[in-house]
Amino acid sequence: MKKLKFLGIAFLFIFSACKDDGKKVKYLPESTGAINSLSVVMDNELWQGEVGDKVRDYFAAPVVGLTLEEPLFTINYMPQSVFSGTIRHTRSILFVTKDSTSKAVIKKDVYAKPQNVAVITGSTIDEITANIDAKANEIIKAFKTLEITEAQSRFKRSLNKEQALKNKFGITLDIPSAYRVGKQEDNFVWIDRQVPKGTMNIVVYQMPEDYFKSDSTLVKDIIRMRDSIGATYIPGEDIPGKKNHMVSEKNLAPHVYPSEVSGKKAVEVRGLWEMSDYPMGGPYLTYIINDKENNRKLIIEGFTFAPATQKRDNMFELEAIIKTLKFSSEVVKTTTP
Repeated sequence: MKKLKFLGIAFLFIFSACKDDGKKVKYLPESTGAINSLSVVMDNELWQGEVGDKVRDYFAAPVVGLTLEEPLFTINYMPQSVFSGTIRHTRSILFVTKDSTSKAVIKKDVYAKPQNVAVITGSTIDEITANIDAKANEIIKAFKTLEITEAQSRFKRSLNKEQALKNKFGITLDIPSAYRVGKQEDNFVWIDRQVPKGTMNIVVYQMPEDYFKSDSTLVKDIIRMRDSIGATYIPGEDIPGKKNHMVSEKNLAPHVYPSEVSGKKAVEVRGLWEMSDYPMGGPYLTYIINDKENNRKLIIEGFTFAPATQKRDNMFELEAIIKTLKFSSEVVKTTTP
């Protein structure tokens, strides 16, 4: 009977959101949950075995480019017996069970709105793990997209009204009001906010459209660009006889991925920064945006300094901010630092 009940819940997940026939729309409560949290629902036997290991390998994998190892999602595991009431209003849910059918699907707004419910089934352990392997990256992308949207909706309630980015670069970002413009130069704006034990930062500048000459030298050129910007605009503690400034971490190459921001092709860069002559550093996230209409590469970077603290959610907020980018006017001037 327990297995039948469990199976019934699985099919409810899969089909209950499909009954929008235009006659009557069911009211859905607002979804809940901390940013980057994930409810995982499955039988305890599966959770403690190979299936649970596979789920953790994907959904609790270490986030790339952080100083401390932190999981992609904070997993809240529960057996199906407690999955009821307001717990079902969690924004991101992964449901795994044995079943005669083999599938991996994502359903939206099943119990709450907005919500993603991923359902993975299989008649054997091997089928379930194979479905996880096949669909985990797609599911993670859907979960992350929803988390980005949720983070943006939260900080949009109170936004910074300063116009430095619009005036200098013809762009806008939805930046929470806790941030303030701290530095402005001809080709550089630095916006930051205080957090416990440190700061969160956004810097924006532009480079000529042809700055990056070749894919074969892209990583080297990115490091050269960042170090030049750091030397010019981002100083550190005064040290007699030395020009202490931000540089890219010397011993670890950054991770570089193709991306898209505001409908434009971009490169996403995740890595670690440090100071050239002082023991401090942290993670950074850079987007190099191909803005052909304005004959430039627009660079927006978020970085955090908060020693001995977890930074996953801080960096996630910076990513969410950058992904609100909008182009408000044409900007034709390009400057090489």
